[in-house]
Amino acid sequence: MCGIVGAIAERNITAVLVEGLKRLEYRGYDSAGVALLTDKGDLDRRRRVGKVSELESALSAEPLAGRLGIAHTRWATHGAPSERNAHPHFSSQDLAVVHNGIIENHEELRAQLKGLGYVFSSDTDTEVIVHLLDHTLKTQPDLAAALKQAVKQLHGAYGLAVISAKQPDRLLAARSGSPLVIGLGLGENFLASDQLALRQVTDRFMYLEEGDIAEIRRDSVQIWDASGQPVVRESVQYHEGAEAADKGEYRHFMLKEIHEQPKVVQRTLEGRLGSDHVLVQAFGPQAAELFAKVRNVQIVACGTSYHAGMVARYWLEGLAGIPCQIEVASEFRYRKVVVQPDTLFVSISQSGETADTLAALRNGKELGYLASLAICNVGISSLVRESDLTLLTQAGPEIGVASTKAFTTQLVALMLLTLALGQVRGTLDKGLEAELVDELRRLPTRLGEALAMDSVVEKVSELFAEKHHSLFLGRGAQYPVAMEGALKLKEISYIHAEAYPAGELKHGPLALVDSDMPVVTVAPNNELLEKLKSNLQEVRARGGELVVFADEQAGMSNGEGTHVVNMPHIHDALAPILYTIPLQLLSYYVAVLKGTDVDQPRNLAKSVTVE
Repeated sequence: MCGIVGAIAERNITAVLVEGLKRLEYRGYDSAGVALLTDKGDLDRRRRVGKVSELESALSAEPLAGRLGIAHTRWATHGAPSERNAHPHFSSQDLAVVHNGIIENHEELRAQLKGLGYVFSSDTDTEVIVHLLDHTLKTQPDLAAALKQAVKQLHGAYGLAVISAKQPDRLLAARSGSPLVIGLGLGENFLASDQLALRQVTDRFMYLEEGDIAEIRRDSVQIWDASGQPVVRESVQYHEGAEAADKGEYRHFMLKEIHEQPKVVQRTLEGRLGSDHVLVQAFGPQAAELFAKVRNVQIVACGTSYHAGMVARYWLEGLAGIPCQIEVASEFRYRKVVVQPDTLFVSISQSGETADTLAALRNGKELGYLASLAICNVGISSLVRESDLTLLTQAGPEIGVASTKAFTTQLVALMLLTLALGQVRGTLDKGLEAELVDELRRLPTRLGEALAMDSVVEKVSELFAEKHHSLFLGRGAQYPVAMEGALKLKEISYIHAEAYPAGELKHGPLALVDSDMPVVTVAPNNELLEKLKSNLQEVRARGGELVVFADEQAGMSNGEGTHVVNMPHIHDALAPILYTIPLQLLSYYVAVLKGTDVDQPRNLAKSVTVE
């Protein structure tokens, strides 16, 4: 997603802005730009398509200097990647804006502003904001007051940074659905969409909350909340232990990354949810037009990403009514494929460099799919560059070889895709979409509740200390979650683990069940619960020991050979994301007991770039 950097100081801040953009390159982008208030009192800018290095070269050729400025890396949502669509956007040559997010009513506002005489030079929704603010300033000359008034007309999600040549002593910011953080300095202050962009200039930060508007001066910060009342936001000192490449307080990167999941899921949702619906433009400028044509979906992926795709099949067919096929990329690329008409080709990869997935995408392009969509964690990866549409997960760097936070953010992205397709095609009930959007907003809190059971899961892991085999069971969309749980256990503890649909027990796996093979089950409170309970009785009747992660309303309790861990209740559609958490924790603590190398398990690599 896009990146924002802003600064106001007594020194030239061009280098600060450019360095901030470089630190945001991990987010993915297609163009970059900077605007500064020069010593002559004029606003000037440089914009370039491509990498920040291209912008840096432009600034070397035509230097810009100033003490007030804003900068941006853009990921196209409205208008193709081009210099004229790159931020910052100007109005009347004395007002500049950069913007993260999506303005849903931009067409209506554009028509109104054209009627007022404004001429648009880009295809972006952002240019609507800067002209609207310029128009508001004609009757409300104070920049902060004008911004408060203007944002009331914006529908959608936005993080804004604004500067004006006529009011050179301030930098304005507004947050609604897209994160912003203020960096606090001595005689200078900063703004960014991610604190990492400002680590070279400060270690003190103030986080804007939903609906906040901020006026940032060199020696002061004033914030108003969503109701327009002045508020004080706490300043926080950033410690080195929070760096992605540092384990901080955790024993292993894997445990750290498991506990980061509420934060990264929140980040993946930011800027992509409207009041009661998913913002389709988050998938790219042509997403709405393409999604309207989609009649089928083909997903390809490997390993953990394949399990995410399996869950998505249940969602796409059950919620959006769209037929979906899911296949391991290494198999897809080597067989003769019959392509159904109007099929969206979806590839999923943490790194975006997985060799088999990339080869499958390239093969798919030759087979005549409608379009390709990449769900990926690395914005500059080959998979992203070669796909028509992209939805970036915002997991951040994942150091542990066994994927954790990348998996849950992939699931969140796939739920957004499901809701977006169902919305555009009219196959998803609007009430259900609104309900799920509301549940998605609560999801980070639910994940935090699951993580709070850390010590309970650690105790349960002791059952596996002397075991060499395990069976994982799930029904419906929980079957892929069971597969992911089995994969995690075998990856890092080296215990042989298999996953089955619970209803398949009697078709073979039941022969393996005895007191030396613990059986792990996920049991949300849904329409399959009673059938699942019957399957578990079959296990107990053969002397098998059960570990059950069950909804707190499922009516299950501990007994001889049965160990129940109660899970917080959640909407059934989102249960696969929640129930992933305890299975990750279980595999982690079993591996610790076994004394294996948790972060770098034997024979495995983080990014599989060969066949």
